[in-house]
Amino acid sequence: MEKDIKSKKAICEIEVAISVIGGKWKPLILWHLGEYETVRFSKLQHLIPDITHRILTKQLRELEDCKLIQRTVYPDVPVRVEYKITRRGKDVLPILDMMCDWASKNDYFGYDIKYNLCEESN
Repeated sequence: MEKDIKSKKAICEIEVAISVIGGKWKPLILWHLGEYETVRFSKLQHLIPDITHRILTKQLRELEDCKLIQRTVYPDVPVRVEYKITRRGKDVLPILDMMCDWASKNDYFGYDIKYNLCEESN
C-alpha cells in the first residue's frame, strides 16, 4: 500500500529556508559538519553539549531528509555512524557565515553568546 504523500506548502522561499535550516540546533550541526566534514554522533554531542540525544537524533534525521547531510552506518561492533555534510549542505555555510557576521556587527542584539562560532572560525 502506498503512503499518501502530502505536498508541503509555504508562503514564500524564506519560509522554506527557515523551516529547513532554522531552529536552535540545525545551524550549529551544519556549522560543525562544515568545519569537520565527517563527524560521528558522539563527536556532535561533544561539540554541542546542551543538546539531548533525542533532539540531536531528530535534527539529524530532518537534515538528512532534506539531503543537507549524509548518514553512513558501518557494520562494526559496536555499530559506527558518521554524518557528512553534502554539497547542498555546504551551500548553506556562506549563509550561516553571513548571519554570524550580521549578529556580530549588531552587538548580538544584547544576547550573551554561549557558542561563538564567528570567533571559532576566524
